[in-house]
This record gives sequence, structure tokens and C-alpha cells, in this order.
Amino acid sequence: MRVLMVGLGSIARKHMAALRTLDPAVELTAWRSSRTGASVEGVRDVYELPLDGGFDFAVVCNPTSCHADTVKALLALNIPLFIEKPLFSELGHEELLEEIRRKGILTYVACNMRFEDTLQYLHDHVKELRVNEVNVYCGSYLPSWRPGTDWRNGYSAREELGGGVHRDLIHELDYIHWIFGNPVRSRKVLRSVSSLEIGAVDYANYLLEYPGFTASVVLNYFRKDYRRTVEIVADGTTWTADLAAGTVTDETGRVLFRSAQTGDDDYLAQMRAFVQLVKQKATTCDNDVFEAYEVLKLCLE
Repeated sequence: MRVLMVGLGSIARKHMAALRTLDPAVELTAWRSSRTGASVEGVRDVYELPLDGGFDFAVVCNPTSCHADTVKALLALNIPLFIEKPLFSELGHEELLEEIRRKGILTYVACNMRFEDTLQYLHDHVKELRVNEVNVYCGSYLPSWRPGTDWRNGYSAREELGGGVHRDLIHELDYIHWIFGNPVRSRKVLRSVSSLEIGAVDYANYLLEYPGFTASVVLNYFRKDYRRTVEIVADGTTWTADLAAGTVTDETGRVLFRSAQTGDDDYLAQMRAFVQLVKQKATTCDNDVFEAYEVLKLCLE
């Protein structure tokens, strides 16, 4: 395979590792925005968009605020696009989406948590329940995300780069949308008033109304004891998915499901699925830019 990388940060490294596992002979080329950035072993640097590179697809992992311009430029290559979440940092890109639709280019927005088998269990089995209420929570500590870096100057802490917990942890809105579909109504509270003292949103609270139940989604950057859970309160039972532990339990503590995944298994499964779509010359897939844009609307509107 020949793959064009745009962005070489921590998440890009995970995608490159997955590519090398799938194809040890993969040829990686990075389209760099600056000549001052450090080179990465085994990755060829280019500083202008290579229009005749013969790439199988491109992976977009630069700051979210750059995604729209990057995607627009890459359309000239007419190759599939693997775009790290969130799709864009803001709305208002309907013309770009229409151009993608017109060209028939395969796109996928990388929400790797769809490939966590704990969430896949919920996705496949929630139909067994008469759901009355859903509570989603993700609390983590931004300063510990990327050890050895100045977290205050990082992408996540800076609104102008497309940071903020609501965008960073759009996973939660994405998998609720994946499992339950689009809500009929939504409301949100976005704040930045915690002791972190950053410019980007560090607390988000969403209320999503469905015909038969209501879902709440709470996200924050300031919780030191990491917690990531999904609670489904149903008629006669309550299921709790602990995404950190990889378990689904009922109200008695009985384990309904235990994940066997380790490390970055979800990143590998995600990339394997996308590469298979590329080989099949598919033009549509789950969580393409059109579906991801609907989730972005939930996030930002």
C-alpha cells in the first residue's frame, strides 16, 4: 500500500502502527506544512501536495481546524479519505460535502470506539431492552493525556485549533448516534470555568431526547480518576458498560460481557475495515463524512 499522511501527531502514530501491522511493506508519505517539523523514521516527507503520488488513500490527522482546507485540497487526488475525528471544527461546510458526494469519493471519519467490542455488545443487544433512560459519562484529566508536553499549549486546550472537550470526546455523541440514531431534539451546556483555566471548553453536558427515552452525555477534562461509562436504564434491568474495564454488567453486578481486547486493538480493527473498503473500491461506508456531519451538528448546534 501507498498512503499519504497529513499530520504526524500521537493519533497519527497509532494509525501508522496499524497500517504497518496490516502491511509491513506499506509506503508512508507525509505532506508537511513546515520544514521545521521533526522527521519520522520510515516516513518520506513532501512539502507540496503530490498530485501524481499513486496513493491508495490519505489519512488526515492534522489539527481539526485545518481539516476542511485539507480535505478540500485532497479532493484533487480523487482517492479515499480516512479523516480523524472530529470531522471539522465548525459547521458551514455543506458545499464541501456536496463536492465529495458529487465526486463519489469514499470517506470515513475515524471514531475508533465503534470498534471497541464493549460498545459493539451494546449496539447489538440493546434491541432486547425497553430503554427508559441513558446516562453517558466521560471524565479524564487533560494534563495527563500527553506526558512530556505542555498541555496548556496543546491542541486540546486551544479553541482556535479546534480543541475543547466537546470536540475531543465527540466519541460519546458518535456512539450514542450509532446505537440509537438521531435524537428528535437536543440541548447542551458548554463551559470553561474549571481550575484548568484553559480557553477551550472543559465541561460539556448534552441532553438528547428520543421518542421513548432521554439520554444525557457529560464530558470533562478535569477528573483525575478516569471514568468512562454508559448506563442504560431499561424496563426491569439496568446495564452499565464500564469502557475503561471493558465490561457490561447488570444491576446485580452480574457480568454480561467482558472484552478480550487489549492496547490499540480497536485502532487496528478500524484500519483493517477501512483498508478492506478501499480494496473493494467502495464509495460509501458507516460514519462517512455525511453521517459524521450529523454528529457534528449535535456537538455544535
